[in-house]
Amino acid sequence: MKGSTLLFLLTCLLSVTISRAQDITASPEAQFSVITCGPGTELYATFGHSAFRFRDPTRGIDWVYNYGTFDFDTPNFYGKFVRGKLPYALAKQRFENFLYTYQLENRYVREQLLELSPAETNALLQFLEENNQPENRFYKYDFLFENCATKIPDILSRVLGPPLVYSFDHLTDSKSFRDLIHENLYWNSWSSFGIDLALGAVIDRKAEGSEFSFLPKYVEQQIANASLKDRSLGGRKRPILALNSPTPNAVFTATPLFWMLLVLGITLVITWIDFRNKTRSKVLDFILFFTTGAAGCLLLFLWFFTDHTATAWNGNLLWAFPLNLILAFGLLARPAGFKKERGYLILLLILLATGAGLWLAGVQIFSPVVLPLWAALMLRYIFLIHLKKMPI
Repeated sequence: MKGSTLLFLLTCLLSVTISRAQDITASPEAQFSVITCGPGTELYATFGHSAFRFRDPTRGIDWVYNYGTFDFDTPNFYGKFVRGKLPYALAKQRFENFLYTYQLENRYVREQLLELSPAETNALLQFLEENNQPENRFYKYDFLFENCATKIPDILSRVLGPPLVYSFDHLTDSKSFRDLIHENLYWNSWSSFGIDLALGAVIDRKAEGSEFSFLPKYVEQQIANASLKDRSLGGRKRPILALNSPTPNAVFTATPLFWMLLVLGITLVITWIDFRNKTRSKVLDFILFFTTGAAGCLLLFLWFFTDHTATAWNGNLLWAFPLNLILAFGLLARPAGFKKERGYLILLLILLATGAGLWLAGVQIFSPVVLPLWAALMLRYIFLIHLKKMPI
């Protein structure tokens, strides 16, 4: 996750893990609730947050059990993050410290009480306390299947057992993982474009009811529609911070669509000049082939050399073709002789058409922002294919 580093560091300082008290037992007045936090403007905060809150007025306790933390001091932090190997952790924080972050970021916070018996409350407390031990608190993060939100229903199922039943009748719309992700993203944003570029066809399958829970707002709905023995699991809801989550105001010239249209415009103009003058702009060809080749190498790395499950089977490799990186330098250096490259360029056109076919068939949904870029690539490929000779 990236974003407001100073703010996140401040949050970490305010959210110091509380030392475990020995033999903690919940009093009869103790209450667990699920906290749902609204989205923020930074990418790491785009999808909101979920956590457990434990209040025991008899003992003067007000804690949050937060599964969304990680340690900046982890050796090779950034390398592990990129490769999907960064361990996330449970942290126990004072509620006021937890809340302070969301006040600063102007994000809403809602509380949903859990209708638990004293025995069930104590069982959940003991589980979280044990899970908070140094040897237990770390877990392998997965954006879709193992995050701060999915932990909530999973832990409740483990603690409460078969009497807890989740009903998903409230989910009346069929949605893919990509559909769910885009509910929190503006389509013409760099965050949306980057996610659509990096994540493959695996996120275009329809999500089952329980799989909606990687997003905090659906965990809130899941708890509200769950039953425990002869009662509802979700109790009274109340706003803690009744704030309107901020919405980013992007200037069009700072959006990816503007830059893709600019690439298309430049490619049209230079290709027309090249056609009229029977020349070839080696700089333009180098930029197009180098950029798409480098992007393809990154996508291959995310697919085969990381633990991220959502980056597999990425159809963006059909236009961001890794071998373009090699051809970029070949086209820059070679002044003549273009027979071998023609076959390769025809292959690239076929790959572009295949990508369009996958999109139309719903196998993988691409960002609409790539359409101007695809048009620019197709135009340049066709121009190069019809060159009888590679000009200087």
